[in-house]
Amino acid sequence: MEDEARCFLRRFVEEVQIGPDDPLPVSPLSRARVSQDELPGESLELGLRLLSARDAPQALSSLLCQAALSELLKSDLSPFRCTQENESGEEEEHGVLLSSESIQRFFLNKVKEVAVAWQRDLPAFPAGASQPPSYAVHAIRNVRRKMEDKHVAVAEFNQLFGFQDGVDRRYYAVFDGHGGVDAATYAATHLHVALSKQETLHSDVATAFKAAFSHVDEMFRGKAKRERLRSGSTGVAAFLQDQCLSVAWLGDSQAMLVRRGRAVTLMEPHKPEREDEKQRIEDLGGCVTFMGCWRVNGTYAVSRAIGDFDQKPYVSGDADCATVQLSGDEDYVLLACDGFFDMVKPAEVPQLVLEALREPGDLDGAAAPKATSADAVAQKLVQHARAAGSSDNITVMVVFLRSPEQLAQDIAKKAPAEAAQASDSQSKSGKE
Repeated sequence: MEDEARCFLRRFVEEVQIGPDDPLPVSPLSRARVSQDELPGESLELGLRLLSARDAPQALSSLLCQAALSELLKSDLSPFRCTQENESGEEEEHGVLLSSESIQRFFLNKVKEVAVAWQRDLPAFPAGASQPPSYAVHAIRNVRRKMEDKHVAVAEFNQLFGFQDGVDRRYYAVFDGHGGVDAATYAATHLHVALSKQETLHSDVATAFKAAFSHVDEMFRGKAKRERLRSGSTGVAAFLQDQCLSVAWLGDSQAMLVRRGRAVTLMEPHKPEREDEKQRIEDLGGCVTFMGCWRVNGTYAVSRAIGDFDQKPYVSGDADCATVQLSGDEDYVLLACDGFFDMVKPAEVPQLVLEALREPGDLDGAAAPKATSADAVAQKLVQHARAAGSSDNITVMVVFLRSPEQLAQDIAKKAPAEAAQASDSQSKSGKE
């Protein structure tokens, strides 16, 4: 790990130039202005994207970005403030706004400064930093005109946010945008950052998750107003903290757990036709009507989401959360948007995964590289949903709680026993 890190740092420092007249090597999410509340999330996203494009080791990327952000937030940011206000007093309403390109150039130079310093004196990597993340994701636009799904995996949660208490933490999420991709992009950028800042994260993940969702929804309200955005996004996020799994969600994106090859229900999606959701909306003075599908006030087909401010509070920004204590016999957690779950029943998933692990390989056509067993699982699930008739964007993320290799070995051991049992049953049937 250390040799790989030193090699990358040397190459990165030599190749990357971020002078005042150089174009930024990656584009900021906010092209004009960014609020101080948005700065950590957008900076981390930008830095990770830059380092990933240059094949940096993932643990090193997280540590570099965390160190650079820490230096950025210690700095005097007043030179980057936007002084021009619009007629409605925008700066007062949304807090201090900063020039996005200028401050992100400043941040990327902080990344390079840290890289230069670490070339000379590489810090010790935390225990477990070299362990590869065990997840697979596959996403397709399908027949839709635009791709409005976003996903994020932060297997190096501790390194990215500076936790050093020895507790293992990992975060995974899928967001399904509608009316544009802005809300999904925003949630994918900021939700894990907001979660990391919650004081209750150590003791009560459910409370922390709900507060983080609400905070990001309110943050997006400010961006949507100043940039005249109208999109919304459902979302589902999973947080692993030692042997505890917490799943939080808004809308109809879903997560499921598979234990010993059997599907375990973790949640119920928020849909307008759900009796308690329908009652909540009607108590607020809204209505749920059928227009090809059940819709809130004749508009959105989900009853909870980030954004959709024209239909708040009927479309609620309040997330739900479920927590499960893991016992060690769990196989994986699957997160996916409704483009998958509208066509695939949870009970079908374990068998599809078994088939993919038995026959890993090229699932995307002859021109695609051969898939690993982990990749094959996500691809198999997406292709099955598409073949079943899904025309929506489809994103599937599989977070393995046991390695795909171990699962495949278990399947291989079970197969002969299952075959022998079937043969024995047939033999007995013949004798009868």
